[in-house]
Amino acid sequence: MSNESYDQLSLFMVVARERSFTRAAAKLGVSQPALSRSMRQLEERLGVRLLARTTRSVSPTEAGERLLKVVAPRLEEINTELALLSEFRDKPAGKLRITAGEHAAITVLRPVLEKLIPHHPDLHIEVLVDYGLTDIVAGNFDAGVRLGEQVAKDMIAIRVGPDMRMAVVASPDYFSRHPAPKTPYDLTAHNCITIRLPTYGGLFAWEFEKKGKEVKVRVEGQLVFNNIALRLDAALKGLGLAYMPEDLVETHVAEGRLVRVLSDWCEPFPGYHLYYPSRRQASPAFTLLRDALRYRG
Repeated sequence: MSNESYDQLSLFMVVARERSFTRAAAKLGVSQPALSRSMRQLEERLGVRLLARTTRSVSPTEAGERLLKVVAPRLEEINTELALLSEFRDKPAGKLRITAGEHAAITVLRPVLEKLIPHHPDLHIEVLVDYGLTDIVAGNFDAGVRLGEQVAKDMIAIRVGPDMRMAVVASPDYFSRHPAPKTPYDLTAHNCITIRLPTYGGLFAWEFEKKGKEVKVRVEGQLVFNNIALRLDAALKGLGLAYMPEDLVETHVAEGRLVRVLSDWCEPFPGYHLYYPSRRQASPAFTLLRDALRYRG
């Protein structure tokens, strides 16, 4: 296979997965006209149409779907083997793509990257913050970071963080105007700062557990966010009750800016795990990041 054919097949995989020349070109760092030209040349070389184009979208034809299914795993294996050649370099090098939720990116990934990046100038890491349970294979990610209970069974998973607890908090000013809830069911009478996550397709139900009894409460309120910083800021300003990871509010609670309630209903649960496909061969760059993230508490 010529280098040109290999390059065009690699480009096709991205276009087919993104279903958009615009998004694929942005991800690949090439111009859209050049990408379209390469796809036409590939189709001409193979003598079959691979992509169905409209004014608004692009999608694989039946032949394109077959090519994607058969060739994509082989190209990934080739790229992995090529990456493994960096074992002969003095330092780990290459690009890694990681998907993670906002809290995991802030508390797990950021501290490790702050230590690694200055000492490994040939290492490039892209972190995509995404609340959805991203398919890392289809999304062409090297790995993801999610709560242990969210990791698919066919993935390799290693713990990268301690057990976690959630906390329900509000400002002293809010509680000067509203009685503190005694049970999770009391939250339905409060102005709660709610969360919308794409994975759930709607507002996130606050989850509680006490002595083995699990309770989910669908709270309501005037504010809905999918961002941690905005939820915390709203709680600090007395705009309602917030449901937050404990580590993000404990300082505010200790210093009196927030008051915590329902602590006895917030039991620990498995923390974050790094997960990746079982067939993935670890490159030196990935091994470096994986070992640096591994939780040793």
